[in-house]
Amino acid sequence: MNNESNWEAVIGLEIHVQLNTKSKLFSSASNKFGDEPNTNISEVCTGQPGSLPVLNREAVKKAISFGLAVNANISSLSTFDRKSYFYPDTPRNFQITQFYHPIITKGIVESNVEGEVKKFAIKEAHLEDDSGMLKHFDTFAGIDFNRAGSPLLEIVSEPCMRNAKEASSYAMTIKSIMNYLDASDCNMDEGSLRIDANVSVRPKGSSELRTKIEIKNMNSFNYLELAIESEIKRQIKIYEQNPNVPYQELIIPGTYRWDAQKKQNFLMRKKETAEDYRYFPEPDLVPIIITKEDIEKIREALPELPNIRYKRYVSELKLSEYNASLLVLDKKLSDYFEIALKNCSNATLLCNLITVEFAGKLKEIHETIFSKQIPPLHMAKLANLIDTQTITGKIAKNVCEDMIKDPTIDPEDIVKKNPNYHPITNITQIDKIVSQVVDENPESIKDFKNGREKALGFLVGQVMKLTNGKASPAIVNKLILDKIKNL
Repeated sequence: MNNESNWEAVIGLEIHVQLNTKSKLFSSASNKFGDEPNTNISEVCTGQPGSLPVLNREAVKKAISFGLAVNANISSLSTFDRKSYFYPDTPRNFQITQFYHPIITKGIVESNVEGEVKKFAIKEAHLEDDSGMLKHFDTFAGIDFNRAGSPLLEIVSEPCMRNAKEASSYAMTIKSIMNYLDASDCNMDEGSLRIDANVSVRPKGSSELRTKIEIKNMNSFNYLELAIESEIKRQIKIYEQNPNVPYQELIIPGTYRWDAQKKQNFLMRKKETAEDYRYFPEPDLVPIIITKEDIEKIREALPELPNIRYKRYVSELKLSEYNASLLVLDKKLSDYFEIALKNCSNATLLCNLITVEFAGKLKEIHETIFSKQIPPLHMAKLANLIDTQTITGKIAKNVCEDMIKDPTIDPEDIVKKNPNYHPITNITQIDKIVSQVVDENPESIKDFKNGREKALGFLVGQVMKLTNGKASPAIVNKLILDKIKNL
């Protein structure tokens, strides 16, 4: 058995984010997913002789906005380079990237890893164009060049992560930042965000960097974690089974792919080096000159970023760190919460309705608040009905189900039109039931007097049960406590 406690993983990620510009990085062809194959192409996309690239200004702005979001250095001068490799989906037989002078260097990302905020270092981020897409069929393979030339921002971390959870948390934070900047839709199913992981292990306490292997093109955070964990165990096993062999001879640099069905990484090819790619300056593109005025103009237009929103949720709205993270990592959900919050003062209650009550019920029928089109205003009104004790929690659950059945109906109207949703507030009526429950449960009264707070909850629950959840919990609590004092 591997003694994993004696080893430490060293992990770095390369995250490829497709920028959501209207046109491609170096041509006017449409940058759009899902169209008929080979329709969004131009002479530049397909590498026709004599075609020349022209840089997309909007892609540069989106790259700079990301650099500002992670407090990175924005290069005043950056250049493009050719990366030579031969593959069917690369029509020019080279990629245009930024090897020598990337547009962004040295950033920092804060990420919540299982309740602990950690900082991860970004080495650089550079612009490059995407390749086409190979499509395999039963008897042949085809190439769709629609994606060829799409603008990518490749974000390269330092080897600063030590386990799979840190890697996935960092990657989720990058995705969140890009969403908030409206720089990418980050749709992993469509390939808008793809992750390569570089993994090595070393003896715990060592500072050496041993041979790493690369796991390519993972398109889910779950697969990212599984692939990294599997690779860490594989390398540890090899080292422990060969303690007297130099580590350079044991792990051979290579590019692997994750097989989700077999839950294992498989070698695709031996790892190329920078010399293999024969990098040299791109002769058809001039350098990018970025002034301080350019940077400040983009900085002023930045939206509220996820780390700022998270801190506001925790400090001002008093949400738990878990709930704040849950909302912030999903921009669409967080924006929905923000709209609803304009008409609701109880942020915690509103958050629980969105992320727990509705999310749970909707998941059972494979829907979301967006697919059901439940208006944020209706969500806020339901929270207000509960917060003002106009309805009880039990009634609220029924109203929630009615809202899911017909999202167009206002929850206030749902309550008004259904007599069963009118809570019992008549103190005389509730008092009779409270007296009955107190008389029937002397042991619970005794337990409460002996300091067992849960006994009070039991008594309240019994009253709520007899009133079908329609009695006001606040009135019930007060009446029970008054009766216990007089016993």
